[in-house]
Amino acid sequence: MASTYTETEKVAAEPHVEKAAPPPPPPEIRASAEKDRFAVPDVVLRFLLLASCVAAVVVMVTSKQKKLIAIPFPPFQLPQSAEFKDSPAFIYFVAALSAAGLYSLITTLVSFYSLLKPGCCPKVISHFIIFDVLFLGIVASATGSAGAVGYIGLKGNSHVRWNKVCNVFDDFCKHVGASIAVSLVASVVLVLLVVLSVYSLSKKIPKHNHSH
Repeated sequence: MASTYTETEKVAAEPHVEKAAPPPPPPEIRASAEKDRFAVPDVVLRFLLLASCVAAVVVMVTSKQKKLIAIPFPPFQLPQSAEFKDSPAFIYFVAALSAAGLYSLITTLVSFYSLLKPGCCPKVISHFIIFDVLFLGIVASATGSAGAVGYIGLKGNSHVRWNKVCNVFDDFCKHVGASIAVSLVASVVLVLLVVLSVYSLSKKIPKHNHSH
């Protein structure tokens, strides 16, 4: 009885030990998970940028239209054509969107490769934000210049005697308008890429707890 009582007292006297919480995952694993979370939308956005740039260039390049235009000596008519080469703004538009499309193709492949093999080229991907901002400015300026010329072609300007041409070359103007609309999509995608890159870089900045 004495030994049994003593053992019971010993068990009751032992302090209750709580199970320790599992240790947090190492920083490398947390960084990898964070990176994977941003990698998928980055690849998707860059593919959308590629598709919109290619579509805008193809629609603009295929905008040529020929029509017979009446001259002051009826019943004679002269064949006239309208194409993107007739406007320096449209030429700049095609060049800018072509460069942005090539850039998006390269970055899409690099981002997809980094998605398959995380940590393969972190320095290259971290510099994408610089070129994203650069091409955002290029695409936005090209879209603005092409849109201004397209508006003149659609409405004209009576103050400076610029006649509208979309009442004659209607198919040409439809192609130009569609191409400019798609390039606006490319500009929005570039804005989203810049925001995503800034947010992902901000997550990599270590947080320091200052104790007072």
